[in-house]
Amino acid sequence: MSGALLVVLLLALAAFYVISRVAVVVPQQSAYVVERLGQYNKTLAAGFHILIPFIYVIRYRHSLKEDAIDIPEQECITRDNVMVGVDGVLYMKVVDAERASYGIANLPFAIIQLAQTTLRSEIGKLDLDRTFEERTHINQAVVTEIDKASEAWGVKVLRYEIKNIRPPQGVLDAMEKQMRAEREKRASILKSEGERDALINTAEGHKQQEIKQSEAKKQQQINEAEGEAEAIRSVAEATADGIRQVAAAIQVPGGFEAVQLRVAEQYVHEFGKLAKEGNTLVVPSNLGDVASMIALAMNVVKRQGGTPPALGQ
Repeated sequence: MSGALLVVLLLALAAFYVISRVAVVVPQQSAYVVERLGQYNKTLAAGFHILIPFIYVIRYRHSLKEDAIDIPEQECITRDNVMVGVDGVLYMKVVDAERASYGIANLPFAIIQLAQTTLRSEIGKLDLDRTFEERTHINQAVVTEIDKASEAWGVKVLRYEIKNIRPPQGVLDAMEKQMRAEREKRASILKSEGERDALINTAEGHKQQEIKQSEAKKQQQINEAEGEAEAIRSVAEATADGIRQVAAAIQVPGGFEAVQLRVAEQYVHEFGKLAKEGNTLVVPSNLGDVASMIALAMNVVKRQGGTPPALGQ
C-alpha cells in the first residue's frame, strides 16, 4: 500500500512538473526568450502560453521596465590636468529581448564600463570650471554615445545624471578662496557704486536747488519790475489826469487868476522853506518883486499852450 502511494505521489509530481513546463504565464512588462532544441525560437509577451516540454525551453527572462544602474565613482582628468572623482546614475530599459539575450554576455557590466569610458572622454574635453557648468551637456553626450553602442544589445539608454564631481582638497581650498575674493570684489564694487550714486544724487539735488532759486529770483525781479512799471504808469496817469483837470480849470472864468494866486502862494511857501533849512541865505535882488515872478511863471504856462505844470501841495 505504501509503495502504491509512493508511485501515485511520484506520478503527481511528474504531472505537476510537466504541466509547469507546458503552461507558462508571462507577467506584465516582461519578455521570455524561448529556445527550441538549443536554438532561438520566439519571444513570449505577457500572458498565458503553452509549450511542449523538453523541446521548448525558456532560456532568458527580461524585464521591460526602466532600470537604474549605479555608475561607480572613477577618477577623470580634465583638460587643465586636474583629477576629479565623478559618479552617476544611468537609466535604461530593454527594448529587444532577443538582442539583449544574445548580443552581449553581461549587459549591466558592459553598460557600466561603456558609461565610465565615455564619461572620462567627455570630462577630458573640458576645464575644471566648465565641468560644473556643463553637467547637462556632459549628461547628454554620455547618453548619445552609450545609446549608439547599446543599440546592438537591444537596450535603450534614456538618460544619464552625474551625481557628484569631487575635485582634490587643494583645488577645493583654492576655489573657495577664489569665490571669497570674488564676493569681496563684488561687495566693494557695489559699495563704490552706491557711494557714486549718492554723490550724483546729492549734486543733482544741489543743481536743482540752485535752478529753483535762480528761477524764483528771476520771477521775483520780473514781478518787482512789473510792479514798478505799473506804479510809474499809475503815477503818470494820475499826473496827466491832474494836468488835464488844471488845464480845464484854467479855461473857465476866473481860472487864470486862480492859477496866478496859487503860483504866488507856492512861491512864498518855498522861499520860507529855504530860510528854515540853513543859516546862510543868498537873497535875490528883486526879492520883493513877486509880481514879476508870477508873470514869468505865467509866461511859461502860456508858452506850453495854456497848460501849467503840476503844482505842489
